[in-house]
Amino acid sequence: MGHYNPPPRDAVSAAVSPVRYAVSLDPLTHLFHVRCELADAGDGQANGQLFSLPSWIRGSYLVRDFSKHVLRLRASAGGAPVAIERIDKRSFRVAARGALILEYQVHAYDNSVRKAWLDTRRGFFNGSSLFYCPEGYDQGAFEITIARPDAALCPGWKLATAMSEVSIDDAGFGTYLAASYEELIDHPVEMADFQSIDFDVDGVPHSLVLSGRCEPDTVRLAADLRRVCHAQREMFGQEPKLHRYLFLTQVTANGYGGLEHRASTALVCARDALPRPGQSGLRKGYRGFLGLVSHEYFHLWNVKRITPRRFAESKLGAEAYSQDLWAYEGITSYYDDLMLLRAGLIDAPAYLDLVAETATRLQRTPGRFAQTLADASLEAWIKYYQPDENSANATVNYYVKGALAALCLDLTLRLHSSKTLDDVMRTLWIRHGRDDQPVPESGLEQIAAEISGLELHTLFDSMLRSTAELPLAELLAEFGVKAAQRSASGPGDEGGRGESRPATAWSGLQLRGGDTAITQVLSGSPAERAGLAGGDVLVALDGLRVSNANWSKLLESLTPERAVGLHFFRGDELLHTQLTPVPAPADTWALTLAEVDGVKLERRKKWLG
Repeated sequence: MGHYNPPPRDAVSAAVSPVRYAVSLDPLTHLFHVRCELADAGDGQANGQLFSLPSWIRGSYLVRDFSKHVLRLRASAGGAPVAIERIDKRSFRVAARGALILEYQVHAYDNSVRKAWLDTRRGFFNGSSLFYCPEGYDQGAFEITIARPDAALCPGWKLATAMSEVSIDDAGFGTYLAASYEELIDHPVEMADFQSIDFDVDGVPHSLVLSGRCEPDTVRLAADLRRVCHAQREMFGQEPKLHRYLFLTQVTANGYGGLEHRASTALVCARDALPRPGQSGLRKGYRGFLGLVSHEYFHLWNVKRITPRRFAESKLGAEAYSQDLWAYEGITSYYDDLMLLRAGLIDAPAYLDLVAETATRLQRTPGRFAQTLADASLEAWIKYYQPDENSANATVNYYVKGALAALCLDLTLRLHSSKTLDDVMRTLWIRHGRDDQPVPESGLEQIAAEISGLELHTLFDSMLRSTAELPLAELLAEFGVKAAQRSASGPGDEGGRGESRPATAWSGLQLRGGDTAITQVLSGSPAERAGLAGGDVLVALDGLRVSNANWSKLLESLTPERAVGLHFFRGDELLHTQLTPVPAPADTWALTLAEVDGVKLERRKKWLG
């Protein structure tokens, strides 16, 4: 299950697979029925055939133990049952030789992009949730046949995947082929009565597959996504050559997220984020969806082909540690919004608003003084994907700070050399991504210094291996961008251009959506000094009942530095404390184009267009 070099498509089509998987669907019980036929089990293995299922999926750095969803595992050879010996939580051995049949079920009720889901409205799976890998066969071809579900239960269902087709019906159900186990688990499968919006990008067929109730402006979606994808393919010289690319998208009430693959991505988006026919302008939700699409598409290069060696060499059974995760997610986060600018979907002021929102998120995180960016990368397995009530005080987000570090690196290269971060990424592509040669630790740092001729060790040490503030404002000033920090204008102020107003009372706590339970208390805040903690449920402030809807207004009505009584529940005990709010901190960034000329104006034009 290590890194693989994908063969040419015609080689895949001509391959003969010794491993055949058949999948049938039972939507009422949320079960995938899986049957594996192994032509020659135990070949060269004295103790029988070993099978293993991954514990994590590439692109999502948390051990998820997919094997916990496997049910009714049994094996047979020649029509007779064969004993199964459990090795560990994800592996077992079958004491048999020759033709072997393995049968089991997978309970699929994880409505995310990482595992598997099945009901009467939609089916989805990643191969890492369904397919055991027989030891010794991971570099060979795998054949997978997916049966069409009962039409009465699943009317109008179609199947979409980027896997190579062998023999399929007009709805996409049938037989597919993967050149290796890695390729098998890198092609998610979407099944539903979905709509497919097809468009061409520089000769490569692309499709936006939408599962879920929605009535979007299909013409606008195709046009906008085409522009984003074209801007990225232009940056990498129209490489790699793809047979096709799919955006497999689940449309929900308020979802958001994605997981990258080599020829597709799995997305979740909110229904309201998609543009409806007749709507004009770039609403915030749609801008966010375009940013998500841009982010996952950029992973086509950065992560899926420009891959950290420590991740590529992992067999997916245990954590794989790297201090460079910031470079893969953070740099991708820098480019996702920048590509919207290059595609002409937003202008420079709107782009700077997005940068300001990112800087604001970092500014409002006390954890930036507790964890370095390198450590955030290394500890993603236990911290980023498992947040708690103290995460804001103890951790820094490697997407957020990583994006700003990438911006600082890009501006530094532009300021002091003839190179840019684009040049660094293209060099990584040529040396590592084009031929699937994984990148060693600190590989980006070395290439940036090499091609620019700059001494960058001090900059990288400060940004990655210390908790010092990033030199963001100073660098932006060299490009004619004015950075200012102000107090938030209200609870919905996420940064960017906005009206400044006198600072109101601030407590430093956040409530859970829908009720008055505290989700986090920031370090050094009035709430912390009042003895409040995550999980406490607020009851009354200054004698007035607290609700989730009125909390902000009650707080804004207070006078900073004047103590008021606060009642709250901790467990089943009613407690009382004194809360002394302070003026809201200047933690909200605003970036604006300054009036400049000469060299600063030229720099800005080369960066922002």
